[in-house]
Amino acid sequence: MAIWQYHYCATCKHFRVFKTDGKTNYFCSRLGYETKPNYQFNCWDPKETVVKIMQKRGVEK
Repeated sequence: MAIWQYHYCATCKHFRVFKTDGKTNYFCSRLGYETKPNYQFNCWDPKETVVKIMQKRGVEK
């Protein structure tokens, strides 16, 4: 299993979800702009739960 299988905005600790006027918006608090859950950037910093899953499955960050 490779790291790219986990490397998505939705698994990053900077990923935020906001619901306004019935619309769901996704935002990166680190980059400061809107993103999508399946986007990938080089600044990816996985959430602690994702790190634990990766370690359990033998995938290094």
